[in-house]
This record gives sequence, structure tokens and C-alpha cells, in this order.
Amino acid sequence: MQRISQQSYRTAAYIMIEIPNYSRRASVGVRVGPITIGGNHPVVVQSMTNTDTADAASTVKQVQQLAAAGSELVRITVNTEEAAAQVGRIRGMLDTLGCRVPLIGDFHYNGHLLLTKYPDCAEALAKYRINPGNVGFGRKRDGQFSTMIEVAIKYNKPVRIGVNWGSLDESLVVSMMDENAKSPNPRSAAEITREALIQSALMSAARAEELGMRRDQIVLSCKVSGVQDLIGVYSELARRCDYALHLGLTEAGMGSKGIVASTASMGYLLQGGIGDTIRVSLTPEPGGDRSKEVVVAQEILQTMGLRAFTPLVTACPGCGRTTSTVFQELAEDIQAYVRTQMPIWKNTYPGVEEMTLAVMGCVVNGPGESKHANIGISLPGTGEAPAAPVFVDGEKFTTLRGERIAEEFKELLNNYVVSHYGQGGSAVSAP
Repeated sequence: MQRISQQSYRTAAYIMIEIPNYSRRASVGVRVGPITIGGNHPVVVQSMTNTDTADAASTVKQVQQLAAAGSELVRITVNTEEAAAQVGRIRGMLDTLGCRVPLIGDFHYNGHLLLTKYPDCAEALAKYRINPGNVGFGRKRDGQFSTMIEVAIKYNKPVRIGVNWGSLDESLVVSMMDENAKSPNPRSAAEITREALIQSALMSAARAEELGMRRDQIVLSCKVSGVQDLIGVYSELARRCDYALHLGLTEAGMGSKGIVASTASMGYLLQGGIGDTIRVSLTPEPGGDRSKEVVVAQEILQTMGLRAFTPLVTACPGCGRTTSTVFQELAEDIQAYVRTQMPIWKNTYPGVEEMTLAVMGCVVNGPGESKHANIGISLPGTGEAPAAPVFVDGEKFTTLRGERIAEEFKELLNNYVVSHYGQGGSAVSAP
């Protein structure tokens, strides 16, 4: 198991694991409130509200939920005067509640007007997201983009220049398509579109620097909704610049499709050292929990070994040896219990994020997997009158029996957390 420095945890808000043969792309670090994106800092998880920002109470509630789930940055829509007028109030309400998560303002079409007219909004936000494809049109484009950059400079705020292929600058695409048509070896329309995304981002960043913005205030993104397109665009963008990069499939989709597509694309790029902050843009089910996208983003990073957020439970998939639902229910119960306890544990037991757990269903692989975990339990399989050996740091510790296995295992788990990650905790003892 990769070990994580206890001291590094105490001096930082996050943990990054050292991985053999892994090389991170060098990028310029960008400070967003207390968080740094890029510059050899761990990959940052962010998310976005879907509330009406003009409704301050509901927006504050959702920001709190996302932050509690582990979102280190939260983006909010700022699309109307009513929304802009509430941003300062939202920041104040969050501060009063002790929720210090930085807020990012998402601007389209009228950001230059809103940031100018509502200085409280401009001041309260930790970063602005600017889309060069719709910041303005025709001759107004440069002036309106310049206004937003000048406001960011005035308030010393970083920006994300976020290009999206669903709102790409049409004049740039047409110009590049015309030029490509004249070439003796024309490229495909898809290639030109990817190149237009990259050029839009880089030209906008260069313009921001001309206006006086520092390189350590600029984050770039080029979002698409296709896995191979995302890989191609970011691989090339990373080669051409050292700006911090935000990764994410735009409109990733619902449920397993969105999760798989996001994992396949971002996992490939992250393994190549590309990406400084990520968002998993899942379409929630009606009335669904918005924070699921935060959990998925964390699990991408943690299962790749790039960061540690919460102890993960290793559990077998089940087979003909495990036709009862006992081990499935136990695995679900323990995983839910760990996530419930983490808000308490992470503040009291530094390093608990790296703990490994195993909940296994039968005697074939169960004992072996349980020995590999810090603490693991192995049920006997079909026909269970449960007698479940528990292993602690590779050694058999006790055997649990009867109907209170879940409760007793949680007691052992709590004892392990206290004894291994607490100060002066007691040793693990059998219930």
C-alpha cells in the first residue's frame, strides 16, 4: 500500500500519494482562495450548483452539500442581475455557517455588465469562468472580454478561460475551415474543430496576458462530450502550454454512461500527468443528489492512487458461492458508515483517508483479500450461519458470529481508527 506522510496531511488540506513511474505535467500554479490549482499541487475536485443563484437560501444549501461531500471549489451560475446581486450575500451566509469553500462565477454573454455593475459580486467570487465563444460577438467581442479581464485584475481574481465545443467561436471555426479547404492536404472537420478549441483557449489566454493578467491567474479548459475528442484535445493543449488545466467532459450524461465516459477519458489523461482540477458533469436524476458527481470525481482520483479522500471498501462481486445477500448488505452498510463518519474522522484522525477495508463474501478469496487490507472481514458464503473471521493488518484478530456482525465490526473499525490515527488512542480490542 502506498503510504502517505502524516505531516503532509497536517500542513495541507489534501493528500497526494507518490506513485512509481508517474510523471505529472509541469504547470503554473493558480491560487483560488486557499486552494492552489496546478504547480505540483494535488488534482482539485470541483462541482457546480444547479440552483437559481437568485435564490440565495437554496444555493447556500446546495453549496454546503457539495462542500460537505468533498468539493474543494464550487461554481455557481451568474446569469442575471438578480443572481449577481445575491452573490455577495451567498458568500456572507456561507462564511457565517463556517463553509469557506471558494465560489467560482460562471459567466456567459453578459458577464462584463454584471461584474461591472455589481462590485460585491466581483469581490465575493474567488474565480471567474469566461467562455470566449460567447463573451461577445463581432466587434464587441474583444471589448467585452477585455472588460472581464480588467475586472479580474482589479480585484486580483484568477480566471478560467473555458472553451466549449457547443459554443465555439463561429468566426474562428469558419476562418479555419476556409483556410483548410485551400490546403493541398486538408484535414477532417473534426480535426479542425479540435484545433479551433485549442487556438481559442491559447489566443484568449495570450490576450489576457496582454491586458496585464499574470500567468499564475489563468486556468484553461477545452471541454467536449466525446471521450476520444477530450483525450486528443487535452493531449495537444498540454503539449503547447504550461497553464493549469481543468478537465471535464461537458454533458457527460446520466448514470453509468456519464460515470464510465468521465472515468475513461479523464483517467487516461490523469495517468499521463495531464489535469490539475476536474469536474464530473453528471446529469442528476430528477430530484437526485447533486453531490454524486463529487463522489465520482474523488473515486476516480483515489482508485488511481492520485489522492486519498476516504477509506474505500474492497468487496467481491458475488457468485454462486454467495447466493445470500448477507455480505452485500454488510459491504453497503460499512461503506455508508465510513462516509458518514468521515466528516468527524478527517478532523480528528489525520491520515485515516489511506485506511483500506475489505468486506468479502466467501472463503475462496475472502481471507486473502482481508489480510491485504488494514482491517477486513470474510463471510463463509452460501448457507451462512455467519461465522466471519476478522483480520487486522494481515493477522487474524477474532471471529464474529451471530446477528450483530455489522455492529461489532463497526466497533472494531472505530477502535482501529482511534488506535492507528489518533493521539494516545487505545489498542484494538474484540467486542
